[in-house]
Amino acid sequence: MKEKILASGNEAIAMAAYDCGVSLGCGYPGTPSSEILDEFSKLGGNAEWEPNEKCALETAIGAAATGCRALVTMKHVGLNVAADPLFTIAYSGTPGGLVIITADDPGMASSQNEQDNRRYARAAGVPMFEPTDTQECYDLLKEAFKLADKFRSPVLFRVTTRVCHSKCIMYRSSEREACRTADFVKDPKLNVMIPAYAKLAHKRLRADLNAMAELSEDFAKAEMRSSSLGVITSGISYQHVLDAAPEASILKISFTYPLPEKAIRKFVDSVERCVIVEEGDPILFEGISAMGIKVENKAEEFRFGELSVERARKLIARDTTPDPVPPKGKAPQLCPGCPHRKTYEVLRDLDCIVSGDIGCYTLGVLPPFEALHIGVCMGASITVGLGMRKTLPEEKARKVVSVIGDSTFLHTGVNGIVEMVYNRPATGHVVLILDNSTTAMTGLQEHPGTGKKLDHKTPAKRVIIEDVVRGMGVDNVDIIDTTAETERFAELLKERLASNDCSVIIARRPCILAQARDAKARKAAEGKDK
Repeated sequence: MKEKILASGNEAIAMAAYDCGVSLGCGYPGTPSSEILDEFSKLGGNAEWEPNEKCALETAIGAAATGCRALVTMKHVGLNVAADPLFTIAYSGTPGGLVIITADDPGMASSQNEQDNRRYARAAGVPMFEPTDTQECYDLLKEAFKLADKFRSPVLFRVTTRVCHSKCIMYRSSEREACRTADFVKDPKLNVMIPAYAKLAHKRLRADLNAMAELSEDFAKAEMRSSSLGVITSGISYQHVLDAAPEASILKISFTYPLPEKAIRKFVDSVERCVIVEEGDPILFEGISAMGIKVENKAEEFRFGELSVERARKLIARDTTPDPVPPKGKAPQLCPGCPHRKTYEVLRDLDCIVSGDIGCYTLGVLPPFEALHIGVCMGASITVGLGMRKTLPEEKARKVVSVIGDSTFLHTGVNGIVEMVYNRPATGHVVLILDNSTTAMTGLQEHPGTGKKLDHKTPAKRVIIEDVVRGMGVDNVDIIDTTAETERFAELLKERLASNDCSVIIARRPCILAQARDAKARKAAEGKDK
């Protein structure tokens, strides 16, 4: 029996993971992947927010090493953080199925770059699936776990913003696999990648990829309509092509690494002209061209941003006229009453040089604040600020402040404090931790500093940020509410900037949206009790 449901891609992935008997879901929230573990938890799955993506993948590796199935979720830039364990576990593999969701963001709806994580599959030698809609998110995730079991290999499962958030009709099976009984078999030759064992593992990896290439043929679907025009595509681009060129023959590839060479050759031979339609980098084009198969690449301008039906139509027609300028939308901004607003007003008025990070507070770069001057990636604000302190003339060095959020600090900011204490600049440094007690930008998720688990209800041991930085040897640690004590904060910041100390100021005030959510939950619980 199958249940008919209207669901998003993220919800479908959560349902498939639950129905596959996944024992543990790990991740770090990042748009467009954030809802997956929330939904998995609501279904009854065991899910955890980890401090960062590297921790998430390594924890899942541990679970899969006991023979259980494990799921890891992250956005595309999160895989950069998790790349170290990814490349090694590709060699050794796990007896339990391990699937890694990489949610890419073409068009940068909520990201600092448009990187195409299909490149990770080839670089690490890891198989990759790409669903085109909600139903395929459900069906292909099950296939990904089967493949992971068969080859002991981690599997990358690439979705994009449209697939994650668009809702479609899907059919869910009424059958569910039970979670597996965990056990661990000691086998260092498989699990410990010293050079002697890794050399053998690398050869196994390449042999497995050759075998997977044969299996990928089963996931290439040819829809023959025209002998004059053929399109090879994958992911959400398939949906656009259906509307943009209804007369074209289409080869939809769902298993995008390794590529199904036989199916591709057969399809290309059956049409006069064959065009590759894909978002992002020309990954399919490069892979197919490397086989010696002649196909037509897209023009360079279609490499940027999301595709749409109209853009796919233009791509196929070789139409490179500029796209219409989209209407101006409302610029993002910090919420009215946001605890970060007064902080940025003070930083602006003191003419600080601000090294920023990834989160809500990144919006401090925009008017009316314009008080953030450089930003790179999660956790980089501290170390980038330290680099500036070590090279700028003293007068300017004393103006440098690193700004980071509470969740981001626990993600990858801790090492920056180690660097500050160990290799301290002559002028010292000031780190400002904006603690709003949530992971706000991605949807108000919990983190190790909130004292609550993923479900917002279960208590957890709270990591106390001020204790952490004191224990690491920071000279001055101050806690202040910059909204209620704005003038005091300005004086404190001046004092710390003038000294040669290493200082951390924790600006602590809860996010107003998280407060509203928690108040609503409390009211609902009180009503239920009554």
